[in-house]
Amino acid sequence: MRRFLLSAGLATLLTVPAGLAAQAAPQVTSESTYNHGEVSAYGDLFRIAPKGVTATNFVGLGGRAGFNAGAHVAIEGELNYDFERNYTSVVTSNTAGVITSSTYTAKVRPMTGLFGPKFQFGTSGPFRAFVDAKLGFLDFSTSCNAPAGSGSCFTTSLSSFGGSSTHFAFYPGGGIEGFWGPFGLRVDAGDEIYWNNGAYNNLRIAFGPTFRF
Repeated sequence: MRRFLLSAGLATLLTVPAGLAAQAAPQVTSESTYNHGEVSAYGDLFRIAPKGVTATNFVGLGGRAGFNAGAHVAIEGELNYDFERNYTSVVTSNTAGVITSSTYTAKVRPMTGLFGPKFQFGTSGPFRAFVDAKLGFLDFSTSCNAPAGSGSCFTTSLSSFGGSSTHFAFYPGGGIEGFWGPFGLRVDAGDEIYWNNGAYNNLRIAFGPTFRF
């Protein structure tokens, strides 16, 4: 009986280190398997406020992809296209004491491309907050419906947008995202600044599904 108790006690002592090691080992959660990167699609509201005219709201679609450079930093690129809006302006001229005015209507379609870092917080759980700072371009493509004999409207009604051209853009922003496994929803907002003989601030809000891997 005594020999049996000694054997049982020795076996118990031998199992203690193994139990402690098991408790000390890091727990691998399902969240850690989704911290490699992210792809998403979104719809956006882009409120452009060019010089000298009332702000115009554009809506469109876009996509983005990002890859994690660390636990809290991702490198992300995105491209989005906003659907055309009619923009009308009235140009008045005074020639030889005669005042005349012409109305120009143009279809404006903004397209944005941005690339830069995304700083993430709460990457160990299903909910994250983030801030980002991206550089890129804002391009205005246009078509014109000018009245007969009035000439081109690209140098008149579109001058506020910088004409049919591409401008340097900078986007500081932030947002939140929530996941159920690899799938989630993301919303972010920021100031898309573009330069056209000066800097112009423009609100942009994006929302849509996202997939992490």
